Amino acid sequence: MNRTYDWLETNPDDVEKPPARVARDWALFALILGIAVAEVAFIDEMAWRWLGVVVGLILAFATLWRRTRPLPSVALGFGAFMAVDLATTVAGAESFFLNAGVAVLVLMYALFRWGTGRQAAIGSLIALAEWAVSVTTDAGSTSATDAIVGLLVLLFPAALGASVRYRRIVRNQQFERVRLHERDALARELHDTVAHHVSAIAIQAQAGQVLATAGDVAGAGQSLSLIEKQATLSLTEMRSVVAALRRAGEASEMSVARGFGDIQDLATPEGAPGPRVQVEMRGELDDLRPGVQAALFRVAQEAVTNVKLHAASATRACVRISGEGDTVSLSVTDDGEPILGARASGYGITGMEERVTLLGGTFEAGPGRERGWTVRATIPRSGRPT
Repeated sequence: MNRTYDWLETNPDDVEKPPARVARDWALFALILGIAVAEVAFIDEMAWRWLGVVVGLILAFATLWRRTRPLPSVALGFGAFMAVDLATTVAGAESFFLNAGVAVLVLMYALFRWGTGRQAAIGSLIALAEWAVSVTTDAGSTSATDAIVGLLVLLFPAALGASVRYRRIVRNQQFERVRLHERDALARELHDTVAHHVSAIAIQAQAGQVLATAGDVAGAGQSLSLIEKQATLSLTEMRSVVAALRRAGEASEMSVARGFGDIQDLATPEGAPGPRVQVEMRGELDDLRPGVQAALFRVAQEAVTNVKLHAASATRACVRISGEGDTVSLSVTDDGEPILGARASGYGITGMEERVTLLGGTFEAGPGRERGWTVRATIPRSGRPT
């Protein structure tokens, strides 16, 4: 399922929820209010001094809701300045100026970063209206150059917010495509397994018919027993296919399900170029479902590839698989220096996590205790999907 986000129509909550209010928001609140109070206290030329505190309070409170209520915050901030400009003009007083007013730039950024397209359009009209009112009421001391520069300064945070928003939407779409790719690959592998079971059922049914015709009741009963076993396995795999949510209507090439033998092939001999890869297996690893084995292989393969591509100065990587009780665990470690930015945010990790969680497992990846990078995955033997 491909999904395209239209910035002008899509609510940002569909893409990313605004972060909760944190300590730096209150620090910004205190900074804006503090600047406004300091201006009132120390700038003798300020007109309507008491109004400076009121506008400072309005701006400070507007920044607290800038992410969750971007349009009302912009309307509150710019509306306050518009009302003051009009009031000073009607009263014939000196123009009102407040350095703390730079907070409106923060509001403009938040509007384009978190607001919908409709909210951004309305908020832009409000901001442009205040700019026009400010230029008109202060025409005597504002040149055309100053007015244009002021407009550009006002538009810059808007463009920055829209750019950050667009990049985040694109990145979320890329992550979604990676997750869907892993689901599709898992569905293909499980499809092959189910097809194998169904073929075995057909063969046993034909054999049972022959034996029943020949009067071999015991042989026919054995064929029925094998059919029951294969049917049970087939149903289990089919439930996993449904849970994997394979995309309907898309053609995709069939792939061969990988297993433990393929994981062993990841090992490299001593003296081979690049980090030496060792594979260790222990515990009960028999009778694991093909889907579980395929998931372990894919995670191991991706993790080893990441070591070779991103682990600076790595000389060794170790793949360990352990079967314990109802779960099987995989860990991949290396002794290199990880490049955190490249690996922590890569799509490969997203794909590994998606594949493991589809089978009801847990996944984690991060820097090792001393050196290198560690990938850990634990999957139930049943491979029961979440």
